[in-house]
Amino acid sequence: MHRPAASVAISVDGVCAGYFGRDVLDEVSFDVAQGEFVGVIGPNGSGKSTLLKVLAGLLPVQCGAVQIFGLPPGPQTQRMVGYVPQSEAINWSFPVTVTDVVLMGTYAKLGFLHRPHQRERDAAAHAIEQVGMSAFADTQIGQLSGGQQQRVFVARALVEQPRLLLLDEPIAGVDATTQHAIFTLLEDLQQHGTTIVVTTHDLSCVAEWFDRVLCLNHRVIAYGKPESVLTRETLSATFGSHVLFGAAVAT
Repeated sequence: MHRPAASVAISVDGVCAGYFGRDVLDEVSFDVAQGEFVGVIGPNGSGKSTLLKVLAGLLPVQCGAVQIFGLPPGPQTQRMVGYVPQSEAINWSFPVTVTDVVLMGTYAKLGFLHRPHQRERDAAAHAIEQVGMSAFADTQIGQLSGGQQQRVFVARALVEQPRLLLLDEPIAGVDATTQHAIFTLLEDLQQHGTTIVVTTHDLSCVAEWFDRVLCLNHRVIAYGKPESVLTRETLSATFGSHVLFGAAVAT
């Protein structure tokens, strides 16, 4: 269905992107409406993280075009987008508190050489409260559980109140209770107008939480509502014949 430009949060048209001259994304095209909650599923190495880096403006495209709220990714979109990388890409031994980590989300506006003012500290406190971590505001980040750490990095992405939130494998390595808490938080943000894109290889959460699902394996295998996308044929094409079918498969 064609959407007016004003209602489109993300437009990806024929995008190729990768590293060291090798494409990881092969002519990927899709769009995301404002306020949608979209899941990107695919096996390890399929391009999920690469796609989020492109959307966040951290990786240039080799071909095609990307627009975020009608603008190319870059300085103009930086404050519109909150990005939560995979937890394994983070140095947990670095001696910073929860508040310090969340304040890092204001550096795009202030620059690394400027100290945060009271406005930024108030925004950080609010973001920490949003994710239910106020009691740990002065705790060293390395002392938290995996689920608590993930909430803190969501708060860092939220501190500038982005219109688009990108999360790379936010439920990897956390227990079922924490998974549910993270998705409940994201659902609440969506209800307040935030557009959300989440990557995952965990099929158990797909049908319950996402408005639409993008099946990715270097190229778009399928994109649509969970009930139309989660078929044996599509999942086999996405993950290969070794995929384990279960409750996620549409019947």
